[in-house]
Amino acid sequence: MYAHSGFFAMEARDIEYMRRAIELADRGLGFTNPNPLVGAVIVKDGRVIGEGWHERYGQWHAERNALRNCVGDPRGATMYVTLEPCCHHGKTPPCAEALVESGLARVVVGMKDPNPLVAGKGIARLREAGIEVECGLEEETLREQNRVFLKYIQTRRPWVVMKTAMTLDGKIATRAGDSRWVTGEAARTEGHELRSRLMAIMVGIGTALADNPLLTCRIEGREVRQPVRVVVDSQARLPLDSRLVATAGECRTIVAHTRFASAGRLKALAAAGVKAWLCEDREGLVDVESLSRLLGERGVDSVLLEGGGNLNFSFLRQGLVDELYAFVAPKIVGGADAKTPVEGRGVDRMADALPFRLREMRQVGEDVLLRFLK
Repeated sequence: MYAHSGFFAMEARDIEYMRRAIELADRGLGFTNPNPLVGAVIVKDGRVIGEGWHERYGQWHAERNALRNCVGDPRGATMYVTLEPCCHHGKTPPCAEALVESGLARVVVGMKDPNPLVAGKGIARLREAGIEVECGLEEETLREQNRVFLKYIQTRRPWVVMKTAMTLDGKIATRAGDSRWVTGEAARTEGHELRSRLMAIMVGIGTALADNPLLTCRIEGREVRQPVRVVVDSQARLPLDSRLVATAGECRTIVAHTRFASAGRLKALAAAGVKAWLCEDREGLVDVESLSRLLGERGVDSVLLEGGGNLNFSFLRQGLVDELYAFVAPKIVGGADAKTPVEGRGVDRMADALPFRLREMRQVGEDVLLRFLK
């Protein structure tokens, strides 16, 4: 049931149109950050007359796109929108005013917007104008769809996703350090899909030195937004001839360092186009909570961890991992010294192990994907 000062029976057609709006919202994945994913459907006399979604950050919101795409007069129609219409001026005018001016009779809202600039004010504006408003349809699905936005808008901290590819015995490389390839092509393609959806990708200096990665998103035949590349590098040791430095002019690249980095190294990296962020230190290393705070303050709403076991442990130890993607390959490597996804000191007791909730399990090529939320 969903309500606004009373309860209304949830009709099958309302669910159908809201689910269509949810599908439309997904089309903005990777392009709207740090704004939410939003979809809208306009229905009149049992017929869809307009659809839209928030396509890119800074461009028209879903409601205005649906109105612009209308093939009929929206007066007296119902709009289904996944998130409460905004009521403030940002990069675009307030959507609530556009809905009032359009003559809509009813608006079904999936969930309220926790943004303090909205937070019920959009719904109030619609009701003041005499529009019937119902709120709370498919909210559980919508909260998961916009989990990145919801955390960021309420905490100003990025949503952190840890991704790992490992063998059945939990190895990410052989004892000799060979890691190409743990998983198959389908899983690697899915990894690039994940890169395309999140604003930043992060590795530690150990991974940067060992693999000389590019850390870009490469999906054939499709436009993608390249993630911000972050290297956690306490002493700013990232080589000037690395691929990350060589392409810093094309993709935003950041070295997160501590006070222990030399001025000369920082100057050389800056000359190559790399941004240097001074972070607080913890036991001589970058304090990842400090780094997370900096990322959030500077507009980065989500981070993909693709580093090694020590970086993963640092984030896990401080409770900063929100979601985990574990790709498991049907092979066994063995070796007591072979690398594992999480290293560091670990916990002493099984009772202290960090718990996660399984949200998804499916086959990807020959591999298996396990997705967890904290």
